[in-house]
Amino acid sequence: MGSSSSSYAPKTIYLDVDGKVQRVIFSRHCSPCDIKELLCSSSNIARNPAILLIDSEGALVSIDPSMPANSPNNLYKVMPHSTNQGGEKEDIFQNVLSQVTDQFSRAFRISELKTEVTNRLAMLEKRVELEGLKVVEIEKCKNDLKKLRDEMTSRGGVRTNCNCKYNFSDYGKKLSPRRDVPSYPKYTLSQETIETLKRPTFDVWHWEHNEMLSCLEYMYHDLGLVKEFNMNPITLKRWLLAIQENYRDNPFHNFRHCFCVSQMMYGMIHLCNLQKRLTMTDMCILMTAAVCHDLDHPGYNNTYQINACTELALRYNDISPLENHHCAVAFQILSMPECNIFANVEPDSFKQIRQAIITLILAKDMARNGEILDSFKKKVDRFDFTNEEHVKCLKMVLIKCCDISNEVRPTEVAEPWVDCLLEEYFMQSDREKTEGLPVAPFMDRDKVTKPMAQIGFIKFVLIPMFETVMKLFPQIEEIMVQPLRDSRDHYEELKQIDDAMSEAQKKKSESMSLGGKKK
Repeated sequence: MGSSSSSYAPKTIYLDVDGKVQRVIFSRHCSPCDIKELLCSSSNIARNPAILLIDSEGALVSIDPSMPANSPNNLYKVMPHSTNQGGEKEDIFQNVLSQVTDQFSRAFRISELKTEVTNRLAMLEKRVELEGLKVVEIEKCKNDLKKLRDEMTSRGGVRTNCNCKYNFSDYGKKLSPRRDVPSYPKYTLSQETIETLKRPTFDVWHWEHNEMLSCLEYMYHDLGLVKEFNMNPITLKRWLLAIQENYRDNPFHNFRHCFCVSQMMYGMIHLCNLQKRLTMTDMCILMTAAVCHDLDHPGYNNTYQINACTELALRYNDISPLENHHCAVAFQILSMPECNIFANVEPDSFKQIRQAIITLILAKDMARNGEILDSFKKKVDRFDFTNEEHVKCLKMVLIKCCDISNEVRPTEVAEPWVDCLLEEYFMQSDREKTEGLPVAPFMDRDKVTKPMAQIGFIKFVLIPMFETVMKLFPQIEEIMVQPLRDSRDHYEELKQIDDAMSEAQKKKSESMSLGGKKK
């Protein structure tokens, strides 16, 4: 028992470290390497496998667990072992390392690979340089072409009697592709915003452009369009930025209006449960047509284009010139690889999508309102979601509803849009008066009031259209149709007040006139 206990007892030795006694304790089961490392550490010298342990008489002491114990009166001293063996070992190590490196180089042809990589990098740098020169040359050619067009224009190459002309040579100005990753800040949508985005009550006035872009991006992801059509998310961002940049800063027909119409379409898809009734292709057509529906709108309607013989009217033979132009700009943007969200769609499928988007945008022309609504009324009572013609007609009506849906929203959201629209109307009527063109009474600032402008439009355009859609989707009555009826009543009350004030003012003027004659 005692013998067994003593064999496991730790051993203690005493060292002379800079004239001080240092006690070192170690287990009898430590290896010589562990003891050497402990001695180096205790003696404040660098770790060194070649050290000597010397007793007080200068004799060497073996460094191992069986070394003789000493006392504080008979101290051991640790000394570094200076020898050329370390240098020799270093030389041997370097020689072995050199041989191994040489073998690896031969085995893996590192030198050849290094040369090949260097050559390829040089080739890539040369290509980048050449591509840069090509871009410079292309820009130079574009500038030369622009100068040539300007020179032809100054010589009478286009009509000069039309003050509001939209030269197709200028269309490319905003259509420059973005090769970098789009930089608009990512707006993280809260759960409350996500839910509100699906409702017609959504307030579009509280959002900056980058936030609206993020909302549109979210809609495409939420509806599964990005996954279904294998859209590159970066391309989607570039496309949305190009869309935004190609809406003009008009009072009404601007990017906020684009977002307003797109959000209403997104809301109707959810409200009418269209995801279960229509195909993914139909969803994509509805959303993309809504986003593109007023691209590059000049702020002057089709009537002005035709009466003023603008370039758009001449180009499209007076047939929906604006709507045709919106389609053209939309597909000019999609024709750029950097902005083509349909790049991974089969050609036949893309052809179908393109034709459907064109059909929907052309359907926006208010001149076709009666024709399209009458066609839908004939189908609605026996509507068949498997019938292509029925679904096509429904999509045309839906985009028309969304395009003119402001009065569905709460008054505080809808009314500013009326002011914006009247401002745009007045700009047009002022120009028409200046150019001696016919002026529509509802656009004449000297004849129209806000209640007058809205009552007829709500009663005879909005309510009949939404009530027809309500036959197919009864759930929209409370959320969309009733607000229209309330808006109609609101403006009729305002008109009564305006009429009463006008009558009072008229009587006051007549009274003053009679009083002046008696005197």
